[in-house]
Amino acid sequence: MKIELQKVGKRYKSEWIIKKVDLVFEQGHQYAITGPNGSGKSTLLKILSGHLTPSKGKIFFEQEGKSVVVDQVYQHLSYAAPYIEMIEELTLWEALQFHIRFKSFQQGLTADKLYQRLNFRKAKNKPIRAFSSGMKQRLKLLLAICSDSSLLLLDEPTTNLDTEGVEWYRGLIDEFTQDRLLIIASNVDVDFDFCDTKVDILAYK
Repeated sequence: MKIELQKVGKRYKSEWIIKKVDLVFEQGHQYAITGPNGSGKSTLLKILSGHLTPSKGKIFFEQEGKSVVVDQVYQHLSYAAPYIEMIEELTLWEALQFHIRFKSFQQGLTADKLYQRLNFRKAKNKPIRAFSSGMKQRLKLLLAICSDSSLLLLDEPTTNLDTEGVEWYRGLIDEFTQDRLLIIASNVDVDFDFCDTKVDILAYK
């Protein structure tokens, strides 16, 4: 996936959240969008996902040299963020089975292998609503990072994770994000210090 933004801006009522964003994101690279809370990082990430439409400017998506219309971008991306809700009535096992109906896992991965990687003892048939915030975040990250998608968007990925959880997250990044376009929005170094390019959102205020 390749994404190009030309003079992109987003406004809510009379307030411009971001302005004049000229950026190109290319597959095989890892990008960090940094800046303080409330500065527009999540807004930019939602624009990159096709979820939000720019108030000004243009955004272009390309997959394997072919243009992708914004309505079809969801087919190529995975997205994890604290504000994305899960279906909490489902059990963990049901959630894994439900996810694979819409987005396949990377080659060689199965629902059982992902369950084992979570290392949640006796949680297979436990409803997600009974999970701790850290367990929910791990599941969100696992489903996004291990999906077969060329574009991976992560917003504040280590939210609610303890030290062990952060190391677990970094292991997933090392193993499953090669040759993909990875974009992380965060102001916490451990979330993104491995990225090869950093974008300061304050440059577009």
